[in-house]
Amino acid sequence: MTFLRRSLLAAATLAVVVLSSAANAYEKGDWLLRVGVGNVDPKSSNGIVASVDSGTAVVFNGTYFFTPNVGFEILAATPFSHDIKLASDGTKVGETKHLPPTFSLQYHFVPDGAFRPYVGAGLNYTLFFDEDTTGPLSASSLSLDDSVGLAAQLGADFDISEKMFLNFDLRWIDINTDAELDDLPLEEVEIDPLVYSLTLGWKF
Repeated sequence: MTFLRRSLLAAATLAVVVLSSAANAYEKGDWLLRVGVGNVDPKSSNGIVASVDSGTAVVFNGTYFFTPNVGFEILAATPFSHDIKLASDGTKVGETKHLPPTFSLQYHFVPDGAFRPYVGAGLNYTLFFDEDTTGPLSASSLSLDDSVGLAAQLGADFDISEKMFLNFDLRWIDINTDAELDDLPLEEVEIDPLVYSLTLGWKF
């Protein structure tokens, strides 16, 4: 487990213990805005020839409530940067950036509690760009196709004040991209990451 993931888990656990018990209830028509840090952690051995490493960036999302329990969320972020390495020996051969807009329908179990867990499911579109090659592939051109896939999430909000809260969120996203080297098909890379985020939120 990486340092960032350990830190996120510790912060979420601490929040459950020490944050205010005053409930900040969600109601129909409410908006939530969250801003914080996220880590995209691709599954291990995600490629036969080349693999994609983890990346960290600023994330932000907005949620609108149709009912006190049901909300619709849009996730966005600043670009995530990833190293691309040979699966055989871990040699870095390139890098890429991506944007991961994700749209999710959520169910909030306890909308009137100080601790409000939720689950969500939806659709992700991953845009890859700025692919560069290094090392043994520095003279070659690499491209990664964009990806459309399902996404699932599990998270919780923890009240800090009447309008402010802390959020911990864990997502699984289905991201598969076709890699090409010098315009020749290389392989399909199954990234399928877990995405960890810790954000500060406000209710409007």
